[in-house]
Amino acid sequence: MMTAHRNGARAATPDVKQAAILIEHLRARYGGQDVLRDISLAIPPGCVYGLVGPSGSGKTTLMRTILGLKRIGSGQVTVLGRPAGDAALRSLIGYMPQNAAIYPDLSARENLEFFGAIYGVSAERISETIELVELGDVSHRAVMTYSGGQRQRVALAAALLARPPLLVLDEPTVGLDPRLRNRLWTLFDEQAKAGVTLLVSTHVMDEAAHTDHLAFLVDGQLVATGTPAALLEQTGAPTLEAAVLQLTEERLGA
Repeated sequence: MMTAHRNGARAATPDVKQAAILIEHLRARYGGQDVLRDISLAIPPGCVYGLVGPSGSGKTTLMRTILGLKRIGSGQVTVLGRPAGDAALRSLIGYMPQNAAIYPDLSARENLEFFGAIYGVSAERISETIELVELGDVSHRAVMTYSGGQRQRVALAAALLARPPLLVLDEPTVGLDPRLRNRLWTLFDEQAKAGVTLLVSTHVMDEAAHTDHLAFLVDGQLVATGTPAALLEQTGAPTLEAAVLQLTEERLGA
């Protein structure tokens, strides 16, 4: 089955055998409570895959499970052909958490030089990444002097630096103005066109329309998956938000 891609290309239905991330009947618990309930997903390579849902729906827990940072209660998670948490995956995944893991007293360039020394990347790649996230004019200044959007871009640059085939970005556009959000989604699209797989979480339904595929979580349960166009066609709803609400009611009986 083929469905319309947001930029006019064609987006294939995820193939389990070729999935960049394969999640099978995943369950996870926190504080004695189920936070992920029987999640199964196949995330194809070379796409922007949206993980969408309200705050507290389990998006961050699912991402941390994929990264091997959260213990699996039951089920399996396979990432780039290896079990989640496998040491060989460390150099293959770029991770941007909600709270930017950067050093505020260093400049953008110094932050990337630090991470670059860990990954063994060249000075040329550091400069290239700074330009990619459009921080060239301020790269010499301490990050503590940056705006929130500029700090987000430093964190994104750190995730992009080693050219990983998989990017896991947790709410990368939260708190940003519409213009900057649009620029970042354009960058995500360019990365996917280059063959990178991006898993991007958001609680904003307008942003979900920028994805190739999406999965919608509510209370740790998967209530809808598909391309934005397919979900609209399936429900006949006028907007993606209305489509997801309809599917949520059908699934959970809300």
